[in-house]
This record gives sequence, C-alpha cells and structure tokens, in this order.
Amino acid sequence: MIEWETFLAPYKQAVEELKVKLRGMRSQFELSPAHSPIEFVTGRVKPIASIINKANQKGISFVKLEKEMQDIAGLRMMCQFVEDINIVIELLRNRNDFKIVEEKDYISHNKASGYRSYHVIIEYPVQTIHGEKKILVEIQIRTLAMNFWATIEHSLNYKYKGQIPKEIQTRLKSAAEAAFRLDEEMSIIRGEIQEAQVFFSRKNESQSELNSKI
Repeated sequence: MIEWETFLAPYKQAVEELKVKLRGMRSQFELSPAHSPIEFVTGRVKPIASIINKANQKGISFVKLEKEMQDIAGLRMMCQFVEDINIVIELLRNRNDFKIVEEKDYISHNKASGYRSYHVIIEYPVQTIHGEKKILVEIQIRTLAMNFWATIEHSLNYKYKGQIPKEIQTRLKSAAEAAFRLDEEMSIIRGEIQEAQVFFSRKNESQSELNSKI
C-alpha cells in the first residue's frame, strides 16, 4: 500500500521549485529588450485518482510508478508564437540543473486526435532530508491556441470517460486544425504584433509615471 502523502512530497517540491526557476527565465527576458518567448508557466502534481486510473490503463504496477509514469509532476510553458517553442526548448536544453531524458514532438507529428504540444521529460534532482532523489517531470510547451484546444479535449475526455462520440471527435479535430492555422497566421504578422506590444507597454509605463507625479 502506497503512503501517498510521502510518495508525492518530492513531486510537489519539484513542481514548486521548477515553477520558480522557469518563471525566473521569463523575468529575465522582461528586464531585456528581447521578446519573451515565455508567456506564463503553470504546474501541478497529478491527482491520486488520475495516477491510479492511468496506472491501470497502462498496466503500470505501483512499484514501477517512479520509473514508468513520466507526468506525475507536470509543468506547462505557454508561448505566444509557434517559433517561441523552439527557443524555449533550446533554453531548457542548455540548463544544467536537470537532465533531459526524452523529447516528444507532437507539433510536427500531432496525435490522431489533433493534439499538438512539445513534451520534454526531465530527470530533476530534489534535495530531501534523506538525500538527493531524482524524479521524472514532464514539461509541456505549447502556444495559447494549442493549450485552449487541449484543455477542452481534456474536459470532454473526462466527461465521456475517454469515449468521446465520433461526431464530437471529428469537430475537435477540425477545431485543432483551425487553432493551428490561427498560430500560422499569427506567425506571419509576428513582427507587427511584437512592435504593437512594445508600444503598448511603453505607453502604460509612461502613463504610470505621469500618474505617480500627480
């Protein structure tokens, strides 16, 4: 019998530490004139019920959870543009505080459902009172449009217990293609969007300075 609170403790620690570190990357971009490829970062530890369900579906015994279930700890890094994803991937590859053990490209090779995202599986060292413990963490990198679609699909999968009706599956796949076309269109006018965002940001800063002097 697994003592879940003890088992999940290092995963919770890893998520909290990595959220600080990855959000720190965005903060560094904000202090430079360069466009930040990171829009925002979220993280979570998979709920116990979800771990048990996935273990049963995948035939993973509880004694092998640490080695065979890669997404007990998960983070998402959201980007504005598809091009930003490659920049974020390189940033992760160049870090020395964790080791990348696997990469899964569901953007160039999307799933049959239409799902698109880039997954980086890392081995992250957590420092505990019993010494260092290396655990697997999944980092998903995707655009805001990809994330919107994936969130909807996840909700529908939950509602229909993984058996989404065929008609809805067809519409979902069509919506996934529409979301990707939106990303492609935004990439075409990326330069204009970034210039507008810089202008808007400077205008807000100027207004804040003016208000502070009144």
